[in-house]
Amino acid sequence: MSFGDPNNPYGQQPQAPQGPYGQQPPVPPQGQPGYGYPQQAPQQQPYGYPQQQAVPQQQGYGYPQQAAAPYGQPMPGMGMPTGYASWGARLGAFLLDGLIIAAVPIILYIIAGVMTASSVSSASPDYSSCQTGDYTCIQNAANEAAASSTPVGAIIMIALAWLIMVGGSFFLMAKEGSTGQTPGKKALGIRVIKETTGQPLGFGMTFVRYIGRYVNGLLCGIGWLWPLWDEKSQTFADKMVNTVVVSAK
Repeated sequence: MSFGDPNNPYGQQPQAPQGPYGQQPPVPPQGQPGYGYPQQAPQQQPYGYPQQQAVPQQQGYGYPQQAAAPYGQPMPGMGMPTGYASWGARLGAFLLDGLIIAAVPIILYIIAGVMTASSVSSASPDYSSCQTGDYTCIQNAANEAAASSTPVGAIIMIALAWLIMVGGSFFLMAKEGSTGQTPGKKALGIRVIKETTGQPLGFGMTFVRYIGRYVNGLLCGIGWLWPLWDEKSQTFADKMVNTVVVSAK
């Protein structure tokens, strides 16, 4: 008999809790804690053991992902540069591009010249107001006759040729800015890229590069010849906008 427990003064043995109707509560399954039983803390790996890496997320079925191009390298499918383009390849691409955009305007200029020449030959200057030996008056009369006989068709041809030249130049700048290649450069297997990124310039910087071609023509055109001995085969215009011309075959 124990008199130290105030809740059990007669020393009776404690009984197990019973469920309703005097039934014993069910024993929880082996390995699974029952309701109200303390949960076991998850086992941790000893200190110093390598942690398990998370399983990478799998790609969706049927949708293969393409790896992004490293910074400073051309995008996939654009061709990898294999070295600086030669001066001959650059010259050939320049002449080919010029022929593409200038072929039609040259034909139109020739037609306009023929039309103007035929009209001038049929015009008769009025020398009646000129005195004998007054060569200035005679020259002015001839110029007025030529100006008045210039056909409207010839003027239209000249204007149309000029518009085609300007439109063709903007077309070349757009192609070079977006892909790094004009038709001539594509035919010769070369490409203009930004030296720091390896990517095309975009239209704005390509326009600045075309303006820089006037700098190439200074000092007897030495800027056009500079790639012959330059380490990176750059013209003055290339150095202005930090571009290089590379082989992309």
